[in-house]
Amino acid sequence: TKEINPLDHALSTLIKQADKFFNKDYNPEIDRKVSKALLKTYAELIPAEQRISIFKVIDKEFKGNIDAFVDACFDISIFRSREAFDNFVAKPDAKTLENDLMVQYAKSVDQGYADTDAAMKAETDAYNLAHKTWVEGMMKLKQHEGTPIYPDANSTLRLTYGKVGSYSPKDGMEYNYYTTLKGVMEKEDPNNYEFVVPAKLKDLYNKKDFGRYAMKNGEMPICFVTGTDNTGGNSGSPVFNNKGELIGTGFDRNYEGLTGDIAYNPQLQRAACVDIRYTLFIIDKFAGAKHLVDEMTIVE
Repeated sequence: TKEINPLDHALSTLIKQADKFFNKDYNPEIDRKVSKALLKTYAELIPAEQRISIFKVIDKEFKGNIDAFVDACFDISIFRSREAFDNFVAKPDAKTLENDLMVQYAKSVDQGYADTDAAMKAETDAYNLAHKTWVEGMMKLKQHEGTPIYPDANSTLRLTYGKVGSYSPKDGMEYNYYTTLKGVMEKEDPNNYEFVVPAKLKDLYNKKDFGRYAMKNGEMPICFVTGTDNTGGNSGSPVFNNKGELIGTGFDRNYEGLTGDIAYNPQLQRAACVDIRYTLFIIDKFAGAKHLVDEMTIVE
């Protein structure tokens, strides 16, 4: 086997990271403004003796002027633009990389995280030990009282139950319990990858070609919400009706229900679920994999 040159490997890794960084969505001027604001906020909140090491550079070389430091990063760093980065890669130099302000900045942030973790290790270890003792005591208490215990959603079989239903987050406002494909079209944004709508899906929508998966009113259902308790790790969980039939897949919770890990609020807590009809529609009509649907037992 051919021996890999460490420098070539390092450059290859750096280039791959640059390809992800320098994309059409990245705006260096916005990043410049945000960096100035965040560093100033950090300096206001963190005492000088506890700040990350890059502030020594800011104090020594820029006389404490955060704006000047950030401007220097975006004006002279090899990471200021794709062109500047490519010029460096053409003639790579370890000393240039080591002295680069953005590199120094990134290293100081990483070291800051490491130092914080190390400083908190004793307290974290003590907390984890105490938490295990507390959980064990609470479980014994609930068992003694005859109170049922359900596990969390990580690496365990976690069951919860509730009803499908709308909710009112504030006076005069009510959210319906389901959404439709119409909403997907309304939220389309070709410049945001999260809201890009494929041409084929738009074509199916315009033709109302929903097959057997549309609701009785002709609309194509997308999601629904339920009053079930959910938490981190529940994403991907199957949602069954009272007959044991799969009706959806849990994937999120509503904004107003984010406090659910602390306290469950039946008026506001909602789990967001993908309607199984939409899943089947995508498999069948959009992806053209009807043979997969044919293998399933579909209850209508």
